This record gives sequence, C-alpha cells and structure tokens, in this order.
Amino acid sequence: MKLRRILVTTAITTATFALAIGAVFVHGASAAPSSPSASRYSFIHACAAPSHGSAACDAILRVDGAKPNASSPGGFNPADLQSAYALPSSSAGSGQTVAIVDAYNDPNAEADLGVYRSTFGLPACTTANGCFKKVSQTGTTSYPRSNGGWAQEISLDLDMVSAICPNCHIILVEASSSSMTNLGKAVNEAAKLGATEISNSYGGGESTSDSSYDTTYFHHPGIAITVSSGDGGYGVEYPAASQYVTSVGGTSLAKASNTRGWTETVWSTSSTEGAGSGCSADDPQPSWQSSVANITANCSKRAVADVSAVADPYTGVSVYDSYSYQGASGWLVFGGTSVASPIIASVYALAGNASSVNYGSYSYSHTSSLNDVTSGQTASCGSDLCKAATGWDGPTGNGTPNGTGGF
Repeated sequence: MKLRRILVTTAITTATFALAIGAVFVHGASAAPSSPSASRYSFIHACAAPSHGSAACDAILRVDGAKPNASSPGGFNPADLQSAYALPSSSAGSGQTVAIVDAYNDPNAEADLGVYRSTFGLPACTTANGCFKKVSQTGTTSYPRSNGGWAQEISLDLDMVSAICPNCHIILVEASSSSMTNLGKAVNEAAKLGATEISNSYGGGESTSDSSYDTTYFHHPGIAITVSSGDGGYGVEYPAASQYVTSVGGTSLAKASNTRGWTETVWSTSSTEGAGSGCSADDPQPSWQSSVANITANCSKRAVADVSAVADPYTGVSVYDSYSYQGASGWLVFGGTSVASPIIASVYALAGNASSVNYGSYSYSHTSSLNDVTSGQTASCGSDLCKAATGWDGPTGNGTPNGTGGF
C-alpha cells in the first residue's frame, strides 16, 4: 500500500496559516516542533483510498521538513488534551474498557504503547497486568498480515485512549482486511469481549448495504460506539452515518489567552481536506436529530456529525510508532478525524454512562456541557451542514467536550 501525499510541501507565513485554520496555532508541548511560520509542512494519508465495500483509516501524518519522524514528542500531549477538554483523566475511567477496531496487524502495538505511556508518565498498560488485550476479529491471537499504514492508525488510536483515559483497559481488535464486513465482525468481537466503548477511525462510501451493516455490526445497545466523520471535508462516510453510532467531526485546536485557555474552529485545510459532514443519502434520521432546527432545515436523513474533537494535522497530536513505513517511525505528529474518534470514545469512558446512552443522542440534550464551535467552514454548501453555527453544525456537531457532562 502506498501513502498518498495530499498537499504540496509549501512554506507558509503566520498570516497564511491563520487564514488556513481560522486561528493562530500555538504548540502545546514543550517538546513541540518549531513554529509553522518557520517550517515546511506536507501531509500524508496513512491509508490509501478505499475500494467499493472497503474503508480507509482517517489518519493524516504531518511531515515536518524533509522527514516526519523525530527523536522526541511533538504536537499535543496528554496534559494538553486533558486541559483543552477539562477532563478528569486522573480520577475517572476505572472499570471501563475501550476497544479499538482497525484493519490488519501492528506487530509493535503493545511495545509502542509502552513507550508512549512511559514517556508521559502514564501507568503501564500491558497484557501481563491485564490492562491490554490484542486479538483478531475472531478473538484469537492468530493475527492478520501486518500493514504499515494501518499500524500507524493503531498506534494513534491506542495513544489517544491512553492520553484521555489512562485508567481504562484497552482491547485492540484487528480485522483481517479493510472490508466493511471484516471491520464489522471486529466490532462485534469487541462487543462480545466486554468493551464499554468502541472506537472506529475509518470510513468508506455510503451504499444501499448500510442498513444491513447497521443492524448486523453496529447495533449494540449499552455500548458507546464512536466513528470518525472522515477527512474529505463536506460529504458523508459510512459507518459515521449509522444511526447507532456517535459520529465524530474535527476541529483545529490552539492555546489561547481566554478563560478556557484554548480555542477551536472547524478543521478545514483545503477544499478537499477537512472534517467530514453532511446529510446521509441512505441512513434514516434518528429521533434525537428530528427536533434540531439546524438539521431539519437542511436534511431529512441522518446528519453528520454529533460531536467533535481536535483533528487538524497542523494542530496535531503526538504519537509513537516504531513500524517503519515510508520513512516514518518514532515520534510522529498526526491529525485527521482518526484522532477525534478515540478521544470521544475515551471521554464516554470517563463519564461511565455508556450502558444508558442511547447511541449518539446524549450530547443533544446536554449541549451546555460542550464547547460550541462557531467559526470556520469546510465548503460553501449554503447551510449549516458544512459551516460552523451556534448550536449544531455538520463539521463539529454539538461541539467538543467540556468535562464529561455531555457524554
């Protein structure tokens, strides 16, 4: 599989950067890379575009200068993310199990997870201490073949669960391929193994099979299932469009001198790169969206997204991945809605409400516990489906976590 370089490497000025993301970026970690105004960035999708009936991961690697890897962390670290979203990460999450569903095998998953957690002072999460479990889609240790792009996605997912909910247990379920049916079987296996939350950082095109996939793979009452909304800007992916999941959009996150200490805008890097959003062509509108004026005025079916978190690779997160792929290994910086989905799954775990949450509905009745994102857009679609608005909007849903009250 070949990585796709999605933007031409370009020197950018501070002013140009601010226009690109809607806010001036301030690095979160002391070990963060140099200012964007002095750097040359390009971006690479970890996974190739999906074929019909398959999905691609939504991870985007930020390349700093000539090479993407570094000997020390860059981007936002666990303390940054916990601060940005006002999370009780040190005191909550015990008894919760967050499952990560991805395709193919990452042979270094547990070792890389150990590096990330030890670097940031998080408690060990290993097979030996019962915190970490890795299985195939059938629940065995007969893993699928290894794949470098999906290994990057796996490292990103595991690190984000660790950053947000270090007290959670983690299950990694590896599907035998990136087909929607195999990924769906992996979701079922995660549910069978007792996951309280399941994160899915992938998506593909909508199809007439979606209603069947909904009931066969994603209908798990009492489990909070999160799905990335996609990285292609305005337009809907599946399974983000499923009525049985929480669809997770993306923002650009920056430190600020306001009361919160942070600011967020809609993530949109270009006309074809940003938080996925829109109106499904196939999935029915769930009852909890039918009273939202910003939705019903523009969409009669399932609207995407429900909530959001950081996804812009410019304001990316620190990830450790030792599976050398296309020259990328070690400390990397990632964005994409692949970042946002495991963050939100882990916030559900911190809240501990998954057994009583009605799919993606909870945030709609608890909007006061969210940060409303009111600036930025991904396209000129003429409606709230692609631009920020007061209350619900497509790219960021009802907003980003402000504590756990919205989950």
